[in-house]
Amino acid sequence: MDSIVINGGNPLQGNVTISGSKNASLPIMTAALLTDQELELTNLPILSDINTMEELLVNHGAKIARKIQSNDSLTLKISCSNINNYKAPYEIVRKMRASIWVLGPLVAKYGEALVSLPGGCAIGARQVDLHIAVLEAMGAEIEILQGYIHAHTRKRLKACSFVFPKVSVGATINAILAACLASGTTHLSNCAKEPEIRDLCNCLVKMGAVINGIGTDDLKITGQEELYGAKHEVLPDRIEAGTYMIAGAITKGDITISGISYDIIENVALKLEQSGIEITNLDNIIRVKYKGFLKSVDMATGVYPGFATDLQAQFMSLMALADSSSVITENIFENRFMHVPELCRMGANINVDGNHAIVRGVKTLSGAEVMASDLRASVSLILAGLAAKGTTKVRRVYHLDRGYQSLEKKLSACGADIIRVKGDSV
Repeated sequence: MDSIVINGGNPLQGNVTISGSKNASLPIMTAALLTDQELELTNLPILSDINTMEELLVNHGAKIARKIQSNDSLTLKISCSNINNYKAPYEIVRKMRASIWVLGPLVAKYGEALVSLPGGCAIGARQVDLHIAVLEAMGAEIEILQGYIHAHTRKRLKACSFVFPKVSVGATINAILAACLASGTTHLSNCAKEPEIRDLCNCLVKMGAVINGIGTDDLKITGQEELYGAKHEVLPDRIEAGTYMIAGAITKGDITISGISYDIIENVALKLEQSGIEITNLDNIIRVKYKGFLKSVDMATGVYPGFATDLQAQFMSLMALADSSSVITENIFENRFMHVPELCRMGANINVDGNHAIVRGVKTLSGAEVMASDLRASVSLILAGLAAKGTTKVRRVYHLDRGYQSLEKKLSACGADIIRVKGDSV
């Protein structure tokens, strides 16, 4: 099992180019199931989660041609004209809970889907009740059998009016995908409105879908008899961008982040400015510069446009070195503070009380051997290691490969002393 070793203390200087969004790529890939024609996707990141979704689609009968471009992005041409298997098996779904997004497209186009329950994970349960409720409202018959969601319909799904009782990114995605082929106009209210959902909708429109209200929490989708092939470029990854912005701040550096629009990372930029970091918005380039001090600021995660839960751990690492005390509140997942004990091993002063973490800033962190528990916790420990005195070894970094393309390469290019080692040889 790989580990990452960091000799900390180097201020980052240079430029980081942002890869395509993982969280947009995965649902857009499942949209290929809605058409018999080819869907060509560009600017996908090269990540293990993308590989897993490819594996799942091929399992269903898709044909996929892949090409790595000169800029290290991935292009996929996905053809789903011969789908012959409606089961998403546990062996694949257990690797990645985004696999549940094949549920809506399969039942909408083929009238049947058998998808393994995703279960829980290190950061908390991913409930599927809203996925089921909205599909049932469209006429699907659903039952849970031996750990699988079995959905079927004897005829085309029908339009419905559905108000999500709570905002759910995952259920919103499944509802949008299914509604594109349902008869009539589906009205979805209290939808999640993340940029990645907007990107999915834009791709679906290119495929012939009729969607009104894109970018809002109120969507009206007029179902079509069929969708068509298209070509779509996936938007840049705002979580990766936010992570590298925090990396520049925590190392007292001066870096630029290229290929990202300011509007989708504004909430991160504003928090960094509150903490004393200078943020300059140029044309698709964000400059992050340390100005000699780091102020403690409170932060609470929330649904978009709130502060993303996927950046909470990284921001906590930054606040661990701030000038006084801050309170970080996690409102999305019930168990997303698993990085706290590992940060404390490095000298951080953090106490958890329910969904609040009280972070008392310290002058320095010290390198230590730590273990990653999930994707974003992994990178929070990397950030802490970049700022710490001495050597940090982060174990179980296979989590990183799910969401960060070429992390060591991008950080090294900005002056970080960071290497990946195979197994536990170091």
